[in-house]
Amino acid sequence: MKKSIFTLSLILGLIGSGYAQEVISSSGNPTSTIGPNTNEVHVNFVTLIWFGSLEVGYERYLSNDHSLEFKGFINDRFGFNNERNGKKYKTNSVQASMNFYFGDDGKGRFFLYPLAKFRFGDFEEEEGGEVVTTDMSAFILGAGAGYKWELSENFSFGPFASISRNFSDDVSDRFSGIEFNAGFNLGYRF
Repeated sequence: MKKSIFTLSLILGLIGSGYAQEVISSSGNPTSTIGPNTNEVHVNFVTLIWFGSLEVGYERYLSNDHSLEFKGFINDRFGFNNERNGKKYKTNSVQASMNFYFGDDGKGRFFLYPLAKFRFGDFEEEEGGEVVTTDMSAFILGAGAGYKWELSENFSFGPFASISRNFSDDVSDRFSGIEFNAGFNLGYRF
């Protein structure tokens, strides 16, 4: 039931953001008005290549200085842990954040963001011939920073990093209460 409510809230949020005002690009360059291109989809190709974990995001620019972002994580990992030695992650996540952009050099900008994330699924590992399962369901709050270069009116890329705190005793007992995430996004604007 909780998953259904959260999914419905996410869909309604995306629909509502579709009615937001038209703005200029994240670079703040008034000559690079993107017109109808106030939406961006991006993928973190570092985790995709390194871990086989798919991290896809949708960003809606609300004004010159901020945007709303939703991400989905398929085969999400706790931090940068691997699946060696019988370890298996069966986890997915959804994340919402508000990106605040700073500076203006005409090609890109720094941004900071608070985030809220919900992870669901299990982690399995072999211990003494038995499979031990950890419930990875957790509500997570954190903050991050990054930089976004604009290659053209339609393409952007840049690094980001975040640190967050999960509120699950099971996850904190097995791993840690603090989680680090980083990557390099490649985005397309439309």
